[in-house]
Parts: sequence; structure tokens; C-alpha cells
Amino acid sequence: MPAKLYKYGIHADQIGTLSGLFQRRVAKTPKAQAYLQYDYARRKWKRYTWQEMERLVARWQHALAKESLAPGERVAILLNNSVEWVCFDLAALSLQLVVVPLYTSDSSESITYILEDSGARLLLVGRIEQWLPLAAQHNRLRSLQKVLCVNPDSIPITDNSTAVQFVKDWLDKDTQTLVDYAVSRDSLATIVYTSGTTGRPKGVMLSHHNILWNARAVLKAIPGDRKDRYLSFLPLSHTFERTAGYYVPMMVGSRVAFARSAKDLPEDLVAQRPTVLISVPRIFERFYAEVQRRLKEKGVLARALFKWTETLGWRRFEAAQGIGKKDVNFLQRFLWAILKRLVADRILARLGGRLRLAVSGGAPLPAKISHCFIGLGLPLIQGYGLTEAAPVVSVNRLDNNIPDSVGEPLPGIEVNIGKEDELLVRAPSVMLGYWNRPEDTRQVIDGGGWLHTGDQVQIVDDHIFIRGRLKDILVMSTGEKVAPADIELGITQDPLFYQVMVVGEAKPFLAALVVLNREGWKNLAKTLALNPDDPLALRSPQALNAVLTKIHELTRGFPGYARIRAMYLEHF
Repeated sequence: MPAKLYKYGIHADQIGTLSGLFQRRVAKTPKAQAYLQYDYARRKWKRYTWQEMERLVARWQHALAKESLAPGERVAILLNNSVEWVCFDLAALSLQLVVVPLYTSDSSESITYILEDSGARLLLVGRIEQWLPLAAQHNRLRSLQKVLCVNPDSIPITDNSTAVQFVKDWLDKDTQTLVDYAVSRDSLATIVYTSGTTGRPKGVMLSHHNILWNARAVLKAIPGDRKDRYLSFLPLSHTFERTAGYYVPMMVGSRVAFARSAKDLPEDLVAQRPTVLISVPRIFERFYAEVQRRLKEKGVLARALFKWTETLGWRRFEAAQGIGKKDVNFLQRFLWAILKRLVADRILARLGGRLRLAVSGGAPLPAKISHCFIGLGLPLIQGYGLTEAAPVVSVNRLDNNIPDSVGEPLPGIEVNIGKEDELLVRAPSVMLGYWNRPEDTRQVIDGGGWLHTGDQVQIVDDHIFIRGRLKDILVMSTGEKVAPADIELGITQDPLFYQVMVVGEAKPFLAALVVLNREGWKNLAKTLALNPDDPLALRSPQALNAVLTKIHELTRGFPGYARIRAMYLEHF
């Protein structure tokens, strides 16, 4: 373990809770930079030290304490990654409240369900506009007593049951002192609603110890450095980002910059120049597509140089890993030095140009993409996890990297292969269970404490290779998991539809192949002033839009990522 991590890092035996981790970090490096966030008013990045964060968290803690919430009650957050997200999280955890993170991209129906199911008492949103569609269903949110809004972009409103207040008015103006309340390490810290394998997500209960143990195990596998810079762009509602991109940097003392948006990510990468990138395959797919697009605009020589660079770089990687039979000779090393400067460095500069580590998780990384970036010299490794394990289970090491695998188990994690080659996991990071679903919990955690992942695997030389799923589950390139049968059933309940097949494995969105009922199509065509007997009518924009709109109505109760975004109408 590097000396710098030993000096500035925080070991698991020094802390017992997530709020304790923060307090220990402040005590260790109070003047060090903690976070950067873009200030739109001043049009520049604003820096926050750990000491400044302590003062902010203290104000949030004091305001939350006045809400008279009992330990164990739930508070929800619907906000983009930001300093405010961190302040709310740490303040709530310090009061032994349970944080329920929500996806800003999720549908209002799905968010309403989660708020209702968790019994959330308080909700933090970024904008009033995020609350309005939820307010329309306030009769389902009887537990919710207050909504806090970060950005004062409209007039505060009050519906029949829930008070809405701006954070700037809610926080005390005076400086507060952070109070060290007694919080048990085994107490419930968060309920994270999974992508789910059904239309209704399940709430995964994770304790302070679950998450801290996992974060520490990650650092045992891949040591951190206080000088590391992270760029946080995956939603903090995603457990992968929350553990690996939020609590791990806090444990090490690294700096985190919050990306402005997905649209601004390319600019933010160049501006912040991170050394560590936590991502899902979709991000690497986008950059790969951009590289290929630019190459098509170049001449034959440029494309040849790129291919030469990738091939030689991959050979260097194999030699370094002991995979290839041949070493890299002097001439090849000389050529690589030239190609690296002319080709590889220029491409990787679009990722900031300083990455010492890039981690892909949440979904399988296509082989051609890992081959490309590793060939260009990017230290890219793939890992595996699931929310129920807080979440990291395995990861490749930089010096033992088999790109087709999801790596070796983290230190302290036991793995086994069960019936039908199912991966079983046992570790201190395995969840407490599903919120209010004891039967579902018993189905995935057996009497021996083994978590049944549902993933079919092969283990070779301690490396885990994912081979499939026990159930019919689509894993999108964004890391979300979707049960197509549930969506198909939701659509075919309408007599307009005869057959529906949902696809989207390793893709950023879902699509559907649709066959309409003959009589249903005739009626629809009539309302659209189309000839139902004309084969081209089925391909018309009017028909496609009408059917897609109907599908969206029928699947309104599913999470936002399960929305059908493309469709092909087939003849009956």
C-alpha cells in the first residue's frame, strides 16, 4: 500500500459510520480540497475544502434536526450530483436518518412509488418543476411532510398536504457546529431502489458497515492516492458511483469535481483532467463512436496510423500482463514512443490526458471497445457488482487484467458457483435485505448467508467471467437491468397489440418489435385517416407516433430507463 495512503488514508478500524468517516477526513486534512462545483453565476469552478464542507454539513444537520424526524425515518433526494447532495447525505446520516436516493431521469410514477413505498418524510429536489408532477399525486404521499428545493427558480408552492420551502430559507444563517451524534455502524444508512427485474423496483437496505466495508475492500484491491482527482458524472443514486466515486475518495482524501451535465462531460473532462474515472460502458461507447467518426473524416494514412497504434499498444499490454508469447522488442518500443505522442496521447487528451485508472462497471464492456482504449494506453479495467452487495464484488487489477473477465473478487469476499452456474456471494457488504419484502429477501439470501446474484458465471484462475442470466433480464449499457417480459406484458394487455418483443441488451435504450392486432390496426388506421390495407401505412410517421404514444401510456408505471424509445412495426 502506498505510503501516501497510509499517511492520509482512513482505515476501516478507525471509523464505524459514514458520518464518522467524514468527520475523520475533516480532522486529517482540513485545508485540503474536497470538491469542485461549477458556479454558473460567476462562470467558474468553485473549490471547497474539507473544513468548509464541515461548516456546510453542520448547517444542514442543524436544519434537519429541527424537523423532529426520528432515527430510522427516511429522507429522499432527487438532485444531480453536487455539494448539496453530499451535505444532505452526510447531515442525514449523522442524525441516523435513512437516505433514499432517486434518479432525476426517472418517471414521476416510479418516483412516486418509491416515495410511497419507503414512507419518506422529507424530499430534497433541485427544482420546483421536479416536484410538480409528484404533487399531483400527493394523496399517495401521506408520509411526506416537507419538500426542500435547492434552486429558487420559481415561487414556492404549498399543496394540500406538503409544505415546500427553498433551502436558502430553510438553512440557518448562523454558522453551526457539527454535532457528533451516536450512530451504530450496523444501523440502516440507505435504501437504494434497484433497477429491478420487475416493473416495481425493490428497496435494498444497506447499513453503514456494509458500505464502509466495501469501500475499504475496493482500496485493498486498487490502492488510492490522495493526489487523485475524480470527475463525478454517474448519478450518486447509483451505488457504484456512491461507493467508488464518493466514499472511496473521502476515505483516501482525494478531490472530486462534479460534472455539470452529460452534455458538458467532454468539456469537463478536459477542464478537470481527472486521474480516476468511474464509468459505465455507455460513456466509453460514446467516446469510441466519436473516435471512429473522426477517423472516417481523416485520410487513409491517419486511419492506418491509428490501427497501427492500437495493435502495437495491445501487444505491449499483452506482454506486460504476461499474456502474449512474444515480448516487445527495441524497434517496437521505439515506434510506440512515436505513435503514442502522435496518435494515442491526442485521443486520450479528450479524456483529460491524465488518467491512471479507468473503471467500467454496471454492464458488460464490449471487447472491441476495451481492446481499442487499452491499445491506446488507457489503464482500463472492468469490474462487477450489484446493489445488494454495496456494490463491488470483483474487479481486475492493473497488473492482472483480463479484459474479457470482470476480475477477481475483492479481498474478504467469498464467491461460489451454485446450481446452473449461478454466482453466489458472501461478504460483510451483503445487504440487510429488501425493504418490507422478507420473502424476496429469503429468495436471494439463503440460510448460509450466500447472496444469489442471478448471474451465470465461469471462474478461471480466480477471474470471474459472466456467461448469462438465470432469468430473462436485459442489462443495458447504462448499467440498468430490465425484465423485458414485464414490459411486454404491460403492453399486450391492450387489445391493439398482438405480439411485442423488447430488446436492448448492451444498448443505451430499449426498442420494441411490435405486431398489431388486425382489427385493432384497422380501427387505428381509420382514426389516422390511413388505408389499413396499404403496407406503407404501417411505416408512416402518423402510425409510428400513435403506437409509440400508446406504448408510453401503457408503461407509464415503469422506471424512466425502461421507456421504449424506438420501435419497428411488423405486419401481422
